[in-house]
Amino acid sequence: MGAMTDAGHHAHRLELERTRTLALLALLSRDFDGIVAASADSNADDEHDPEGATIAFERSQAGTMITQARDRLAEIEAALERVHGGTYGTCEVCGARIPDGRLEARPTARTCVLHAPGVADPRGRT
Repeated sequence: MGAMTDAGHHAHRLELERTRTLALLALLSRDFDGIVAASADSNADDEHDPEGATIAFERSQAGTMITQARDRLAEIEAALERVHGGTYGTCEVCGARIPDGRLEARPTARTCVLHAPGVADPRGRT
């Protein structure tokens, strides 16, 4: 694949992922709103009512999932900006080309494998 074809391929994949993430975010938001509405209609005291702990857990879990989906959406949109800006597939640390395999596995990757968060440099550098 040439550079333009690669960019088009990755942009298409990112747009699909963006659409899926927006749909997930809408679903999670509806679920969260339902949990909040259900707890508002009850007299459950989260601390003292046995059902309250379950409602609090569900609300917390749904809130966390919404945060994760929003973070994912921000990563996807940043990757799309890099595609349109011509910097997609370039490591933000060293400027090297990010291997296609890494971009296929992690289309929002900002760094090459060597500079991926949590990967120790085999040369002992940070």
